[in-house]
Amino acid sequence: MQRISDEQRRIRIGRRHLLTPEARASSPVDVADALVALHATDAATVFLSACARLAEPGIAAVERCLYEDVSLVRMLSLRNTLFVVSEETAPHVEAANARAVAAKERRTLLKHLREDGNGLDERWLDEAERSALAFLDRSGPVSGSELAAGVAALRTKITVFPGKKQETVQGVATRVIRVLAAEGRIRRDRPRGSWTSSQFRWAPALPRPVEETAPAQAELALRWLRAYGPGTEGDLKWWTGWGTREVRTALAAAGAVEVRLEDGAVAWVAPGDTEPEPAPAPWAALLPALDPSGMGWADRAFHLPAEHRAALFDRSGNIGPTVWWNGRIVGGWAQRANGEPVWRLLTDPGAEATSAIETEASRLASWVGDARVTPRFRTPLERELTA
Repeated sequence: MQRISDEQRRIRIGRRHLLTPEARASSPVDVADALVALHATDAATVFLSACARLAEPGIAAVERCLYEDVSLVRMLSLRNTLFVVSEETAPHVEAANARAVAAKERRTLLKHLREDGNGLDERWLDEAERSALAFLDRSGPVSGSELAAGVAALRTKITVFPGKKQETVQGVATRVIRVLAAEGRIRRDRPRGSWTSSQFRWAPALPRPVEETAPAQAELALRWLRAYGPGTEGDLKWWTGWGTREVRTALAAAGAVEVRLEDGAVAWVAPGDTEPEPAPAPWAALLPALDPSGMGWADRAFHLPAEHRAALFDRSGNIGPTVWWNGRIVGGWAQRANGEPVWRLLTDPGAEATSAIETEASRLASWVGDARVTPRFRTPLERELTA
């Protein structure tokens, strides 16, 4: 069985995640496909992740893909979390993950409607959704509050968790919109405010090809292996949110090849992907909170020393902004009130690394401009650096 060292895994990150200067991409779509999916819970992460890997970083290029030609699509999918994927990848992700997520969202909403006790049922929800879609067809992109103002049914209020400690009265608009978006019937359009805002407008979505679940899961597993392999069953299970049986079935269908990691653990790579790769030129990167290179595996020991986790992760396991040197996380960064990037190294990578990190910080500042980015999930080190 082929053994793949931790050093080889770090070499793969640099080249396959488009982090070495010579590997940088010309299009945000190429970035999304290289990483399979960009974490999008925090709107700013999409831009920061993409631009860190673009030869010519810029906000306009990412916005054009998201809101004009819609070659990038936001989807509630992996781990019931919001991601951005390419239009070509979207049907695979929908069949492999998003369809089941959407079905769960619909069941949950119908449960809340029934528990309210005012006769709201599936028929009522269907009519409310039809009215919302018809309004969007007439109005063009609108905010959630504007959509609710235009559709009487969305101004309905229900009692959630009646008779329990967490009982509360809520409007249904946000929940109905979430279900429509999860099912791919509407999409997030340009936000109100800057590129860092999550106050999206909503617009009708274009239909996507329908795929079967099992082939889509095999395809998604293969893409993950090409981007993140070698990885263990546990890594793929964590990344997708699938069960163990789904993971094993998808790996078998993808033709995954079994290998050994440096610590002796069994892992998997894509077919024909067992040979070592030459090291690229030394590289540094400043990656945002929730970046795929930090969130691609359940076990990150090969690029993240265990003693750094407390500073770089929040209590829910979300990684904050990180500083990288040759495939290792060596520190974290933040943005001062005046916009200047500031970082702290948690290990000493040497003078060459420090110079390269300074260059990347200047590159980041040049395209971020006057924008101020505060991660949605704040970590101890990020808070310290901005204090």
